[in-house]
Amino acid sequence: MKKRSKFVFILLLHIMTLKALSQNTDIVAIKAVIEKETETWRLKDVKGHADCWIVKPYGRILVSTEDGTAFDLSPAEMVNAKANMMGFEGKSVNTNYKFSVNGNTSWASYNQVKTTPDGQNNYSYEMRMLEKIKNQWKIVGMSVHHYKPK
Repeated sequence: MKKRSKFVFILLLHIMTLKALSQNTDIVAIKAVIEKETETWRLKDVKGHADCWIVKPYGRILVSTEDGTAFDLSPAEMVNAKANMMGFEGKSVNTNYKFSVNGNTSWASYNQVKTTPDGQNNYSYEMRMLEKIKNQWKIVGMSVHHYKPK
């Protein structure tokens, strides 16, 4: 009986370790997709940006601006974005990532600061909803809330 208990304990420990390693691998991949999406938008890389997304019937994009205006957009607008509606000069930094991964679905939230060439910062809280499709993470929805820090 002791041997069996030891075996079960080792097996459970092994399974938990594999699950943790798998989840960490997913988090790295999810973060890479979000960083790619941020950069491809900035650079007006239409194809690269579309590659980060997949259109699903339940997908949604919600954006609120500093003045309280809200937009509800279809993810198809990201997949079919035109270069003239994309891009900005300067740089963008995403920080304070938080992840939830549950099988082939995930959400990630983070803070974004865009800095214009003249040094003006624009702030937003952002969230992406993702799905793992054919072993690749794709964005199915997003929420962006622009704000002015106090």
